[in-house]
Amino acid sequence: MKPPISATLLTALMLAGVAQAAPKAAAPPPPTPLVAPGVADWRTPDPQNVLVIDTTKGRIIVEMNPRVAPLAVARVRDLTRAGIYNGRAFFRVIDKFMDQTGDPLDTGTGGSDKPNLPAEFVFRRDAATPMVVVAREGGTETGFIGALPVAGQTLDLALLTVDHKVNAWGLFCSGVAGMARAEPPDSGNSQFFLMRGDVHSLDTKYTAWGRVIFGMDVVRAIKTGEPPVDPDKMTAVRLLADIPVAQRPVIRIADARGAWARAALDRARAQKVVGVTACDIDIPAEVK
Repeated sequence: MKPPISATLLTALMLAGVAQAAPKAAAPPPPTPLVAPGVADWRTPDPQNVLVIDTTKGRIIVEMNPRVAPLAVARVRDLTRAGIYNGRAFFRVIDKFMDQTGDPLDTGTGGSDKPNLPAEFVFRRDAATPMVVVAREGGTETGFIGALPVAGQTLDLALLTVDHKVNAWGLFCSGVAGMARAEPPDSGNSQFFLMRGDVHSLDTKYTAWGRVIFGMDVVRAIKTGEPPVDPDKMTAVRLLADIPVAQRPVIRIADARGAWARAALDRARAQKVVGVTACDIDIPAEVK
């Protein structure tokens, strides 16, 4: 006669049977496709803050951000209108890093006849600053001001400051435009670079003054090298405001404050295991 099965063993056998019979958990559904922005999702950029860069590889359009770096934006405007950037070479180009240009000598050792710029690595913001927050972690939040990805201290800390503002800074995500400089922080002048990838070691160490809103394929197609052999060049650099209306491209950008941007953020969160940042959201633009 077989010995009786204990209650504990019987329970274990029953649970094992249930486990074997239980269906496998269904895979999570694929993310909902992101539809194109609707009519209400677009904004028209200020033509004084749009830089149109024609290159030997195609056109790049940058939206400049004077809220974040007013001195750098004013300098780029001035040098553009003076024609300094026309014909300038991309003299230092590193894949997955950046394209550097804007040197009148095309060597990386020159600059304009204007004085060097003070560093604008960090700026001050308050509740009136139009920052769209994407994510918060600890005492830091990331988001957008216009099309530019930024990070900064949370506004809770503004209660503790004399001016009721907190520090914020541009994030060097793909497409961000930054002022090049020598070793001293206040040595930016005419040279600038366009990011080919996300490189956060530059955050708070260089001035971010805008972001590419059209032509990232061109940014990544610029010939690499330090210096490149037969480098690509900026053939013409103009402010959108200075292009005759009949020739001016019509540009609109998805507004980071709109419903489309919120849907894009939700989709990014569903796709990414680790926390989402502003670098994970591409702000689309239309150019006609």
